[in-house]
Amino acid sequence: MTKEKRGGFLSTNQATIYGCYLGYVVQGIINNINPILFVTYQTKLGVSIEAISILIILNFALQMAVDIFGARYIDKVGHRLCMVLAHVFTVLGLLSISVLPAILPSPFIGLCIATVLNGIGGGLLEVLVSPIVEAVPGEEKEKAMSLLHSFYCWGCVAFISVSTLFLKLIGMTHWYFLPLLWMVLPIINIVVFAKVPILRLVEEGEQMPIRKLFGLRAFPLLIVLMLCAGASEMGMSQWASYFAEIGLNVDKTMGDLLGPCFFCILMGLVRTYFGKSEGKMNLHRFIKVSCILCIISYLIAVFAPHPVLGLMGCGLCGLSIAIFWPGTFSIASQTCKAGGTAMFALLALAGDVGCAAGPQVVSVVSKFLPQYGLKAGLLCAIVFPITLLVALLLLEKVTKKNK
Repeated sequence: MTKEKRGGFLSTNQATIYGCYLGYVVQGIINNINPILFVTYQTKLGVSIEAISILIILNFALQMAVDIFGARYIDKVGHRLCMVLAHVFTVLGLLSISVLPAILPSPFIGLCIATVLNGIGGGLLEVLVSPIVEAVPGEEKEKAMSLLHSFYCWGCVAFISVSTLFLKLIGMTHWYFLPLLWMVLPIINIVVFAKVPILRLVEEGEQMPIRKLFGLRAFPLLIVLMLCAGASEMGMSQWASYFAEIGLNVDKTMGDLLGPCFFCILMGLVRTYFGKSEGKMNLHRFIKVSCILCIISYLIAVFAPHPVLGLMGCGLCGLSIAIFWPGTFSIASQTCKAGGTAMFALLALAGDVGCAAGPQVVSVVSKFLPQYGLKAGLLCAIVFPITLLVALLLLEKVTKKNK
């Protein structure tokens, strides 16, 4: 009797991959659940804009803290336990959004607790999902990684679309049912990761120490790649809704659908195409072309004579940055074969720093040059895809010398 017949589908590596796909959908949910309810927090719970900004900072800080924790301790704790805990924290976080604001004296305290729980769950998922898929036996890991990361995009699109429709149907008064609806997915994954096979990317005792990782000439360049990947993506995507609202003169709901959803759909299509493509595609060449397209997309957004064309620049950016994040993970796995989970955690940390830095640069420059507004900030953000391209070229030189 085969292993699959003895243990069923959940005993197969394919089940592990499907669980990781769902894991990235879950991460898309927890990263978007607060933003889609920000207005509701204001109108229904009386939470101020200043308090909402604290929720954003808190989520980002927790994600970074978990990245740092993951680099040192996840291999010791165990991947299975950490993946189960990631989804448990997510379930508790979503439940807390629905329940705690109503039962605690301060709704804001309830939302802070929920954000902490979701931040821990999301951080663990970010650190663990990619190395688990990378460890699954099989060829064409670059395509597997790209397809995996496409599910984050589809998760975001599905969440924004379904949630918008759900809230329209039940009314904003009953908004607290929304987190309960999405709790189903992490509950399913708790069962999945309690049973599926989970392999280690690097055997215990063979993983390269963090200090030795930074001693490699290639690793700092990989950090730069990841930082610029996050900054290039978020520097534009944070303003996608703005372009939709201003360019097409639509309300906030349609702005979210035409802005962030449009951005994520094109990003997901590219990742899916690369993941499903037949024949050998050169990942380095693909990233270089994407860097050029990303630069062009920013230029279109800045210099477009009509806001609708600016929205097209937004969409082109989603298409162009799609391969940056999963592509960097794949290059890192090829370049630092003994990096293990610590390497993925440090790269995720760099990506998170980039995700925070990109929108911040756009915002600061726009405020410093108010006569040019948002366009000045976006023009300055072109430095991220340019730096990514330069870092990739330098990485190629370094890796050739080491061969």
